[in-house]
Amino acid sequence: MTSKKPEIDTILRRQLLQAGALGLGSALLARSALAADMVKLPLPGGPDERRLTSAFPQKGTMILQRTRPPLLETPFAVYDKGVFTPVNEFYVRWHWADIPTHMDPKTHTVTISGHVNQELKFTVFDLMRKFKHVELAAVNQCSGNSRGYFQPRVAGGEWSNGAMGNARWVGVRLKDVLDEAGVKPGAVQVQFEGSERPVIPTAPNLKKSLNVDHARDGEVMIAWEMNGQALPLLNGFPFRLIVPGWYATYWTKMLQHVTVLDHEDTNFWMHPAYTIPDNWPQANMTPGEKDVKFVPINKMVPRSFVTNLTTGAKVPAGRPELVRGIAFGGDTGVKMVELSIDGGKTWMPTQLGKDYGKYSFRQWTAHVKLDKGAQTLMARCTNSDGLQQPMTPNWNPGGFMRNVVESTSVMAV
Repeated sequence: MTSKKPEIDTILRRQLLQAGALGLGSALLARSALAADMVKLPLPGGPDERRLTSAFPQKGTMILQRTRPPLLETPFAVYDKGVFTPVNEFYVRWHWADIPTHMDPKTHTVTISGHVNQELKFTVFDLMRKFKHVELAAVNQCSGNSRGYFQPRVAGGEWSNGAMGNARWVGVRLKDVLDEAGVKPGAVQVQFEGSERPVIPTAPNLKKSLNVDHARDGEVMIAWEMNGQALPLLNGFPFRLIVPGWYATYWTKMLQHVTVLDHEDTNFWMHPAYTIPDNWPQANMTPGEKDVKFVPINKMVPRSFVTNLTTGAKVPAGRPELVRGIAFGGDTGVKMVELSIDGGKTWMPTQLGKDYGKYSFRQWTAHVKLDKGAQTLMARCTNSDGLQQPMTPNWNPGGFMRNVVESTSVMAV
């Protein structure tokens, strides 16, 4: 994590004010959000077609998973553009349909309260003035990324592999903000709540919690900038929580309340929602299995993908062919990425690109000669802790934490 000069950048301030003024308007419900163009996703069991949309403010062409609340998936070709995901193509995931369509950064505040010495409120400009700025590259990945590949199928957003993105996040350390409020002895967890609300009054607001030591580890952030731009409204403007190495369910958008608790958080969104079988990193069970202990989902696991070739692509046979992709280590860095061109029978090393930090995507490349005919490419990441992607997929009723070695079938001609 690097620091930035703690001054209010006038360009960023202008971006923040402009972003708040844009608003979402009626795009959340507009029929115009449904474009005529379709994309076919290789999801087993179907339906495997999704509409493309470019109707959402501050977003380019995205795969439309759901209109309200908006679930927008990043087209997979975007990941071959580079290590950092363009802001206008960064995926979007909300839980409840009632989300603000306009945010004024001059008045929206986050309140720090609970088991603290003093309750405090901050606008984004207060945070920028008062605390040291830091920057961190980190992958934001939905817990259910790739859920559409689970067999048997499970309920939830049927994502392909595009519910993830990588960005340079700029903001302030949550630790510094909590220290300003004064965390009292006996604090157990820190709870986070954003500005989205259920349309049914009796439904529970989305609230997520981290253990107090994790919340104060110096890496968890409140960020207002991603990849040099103010957060889009759909990605949490004016600021959101950044929990590097953990799944995005904890990365609270449009952050409104930070509450220090002197007890364990038992709200619905900590349990039973977003729980996994208690056997990390597998998060695995058999469909129909009984008496399984579940715990809140937490750390991410390593993944890797081929990005410059897609299933069905035709490539030249008998001469060196570039294969390129991305990988990330989950809750730590990438140690190595290996490539197989024979369906996992043998593996070869790849060349790793620039390291932007242990929580970031990392590009990898290899040159291979393919024999004529159908070939299956596989990329396998091993992270800095020695954890390697498995060859068989996991299963759980939430459709969470898929990280099996993925296959890309091509035809060498």
